[in-house]
Amino acid sequence: MKGPLFYSKILLFGEYGIIKDSKGLSIPYSFYNGALKKDDNPSEHAIISNKNLKSFVNYLETIDVDLVSFDFKSLKADVNSGMYFDSSIPQGYGVGSSGALVAAIYDKYAQDKITVLENLTREKLLKLKTIFSEMESFFHGKSSGLDPLNSYLSIPILINSKDNIEATGIPSQQSNGKGAVFLLDSGIIGETAPMVGIFMENMKQEGFRKMLKDQFIKHTDACVEDFLKGDIKSLFSNTKQLSKVVLNHFKPMIPKQFHELWKKGLETNDYYLKLCGSGGGGYILGFTEDFDKAQKSLSDYKLEVVYNF
Repeated sequence: MKGPLFYSKILLFGEYGIIKDSKGLSIPYSFYNGALKKDDNPSEHAIISNKNLKSFVNYLETIDVDLVSFDFKSLKADVNSGMYFDSSIPQGYGVGSSGALVAAIYDKYAQDKITVLENLTREKLLKLKTIFSEMESFFHGKSSGLDPLNSYLSIPILINSKDNIEATGIPSQQSNGKGAVFLLDSGIIGETAPMVGIFMENMKQEGFRKMLKDQFIKHTDACVEDFLKGDIKSLFSNTKQLSKVVLNHFKPMIPKQFHELWKKGLETNDYYLKLCGSGGGGYILGFTEDFDKAQKSLSDYKLEVVYNF
C-alpha cells in the first residue's frame, strides 16, 4: 500500500515573528514529499519510522476527543503490520518533515475530518491549525500547526496573526526570470527545540522585545506584503533590512561558519540570506535579483531554486 503524497513546505517569511503575531507566508514545496507506506521487506529506515509511529499513536490517544478523534482500530492495525512514513523530506532542515507526517495521519485516520474540497472558512482553517498544533507537539514540544496545515492543504497560507490565517494566491513564477528565492544547504542538521529555547530566553529582555517589534516584525510584514503584491524592488529592500536584523540579533540561530557569508551578501548585494524555519542548521533561505550572480558568489554551496521572479 502507498497513501497520497504530502509535500514539504517553506516558510518564506515569519520565522520567530509569528510566535509574536507578525505576518507570515508559507508555501508548499513539492520537490520533497512523503507518504504512508507498507513494504513486504522493510528497510532499516522503514523499521525506525514504524517504531516512531507506534510512539506517535500512543501520544495521539492522549489528545482531547472533543478536538479530534481517530479511527484507532485501523491505525493500530496498520502500524502493527509495519506501516511507516516513506519520506524524501530531510529532517532538521526547516522544510516540514514532521508536518507532512501529521498531515498524512490526519488525512487517513481522523474522523469527521475537514477536507480540502469544502469551503475553507477562517473557522475551519483555525480548527485545523489547532488540531495540527496538538498533533505536531509530539515532535517539537510546541508547534504552531502551520507546517501540517500547509502540507495538508497544499496551498500557500497567509498568516495575518495567530488567530487570522487564510489561503492565498501568490504571483505566478516567471520561468525565465533572473531573480530567485533559493535554498542553501548548510550541511548541518538543525534542531528546533533548542533554537526556540534561545528565542524564548531572549524574549525576557526588554531590548530584544523592542527590536522584535520595531525592526524584525516591521520588515517581515513589509516583505509579506511586497511578495504578495509582486513589488520586487521594495521586497529586496525589505529583505536586505530583515537579513541585517537577523545577522545582528539572531546570531545563535546562524551556524558560525555562515556569519561571513551572510555579511558578504549584504555588502555585495549579490544575495540576501535569512533563516529557513528555526535555524541552527538545515537550509538557509536566499533571495537574489540575479541568480547567476548569486551562484557565482556561492559557488562552494549547493543551491536549490524554490521560486523565480
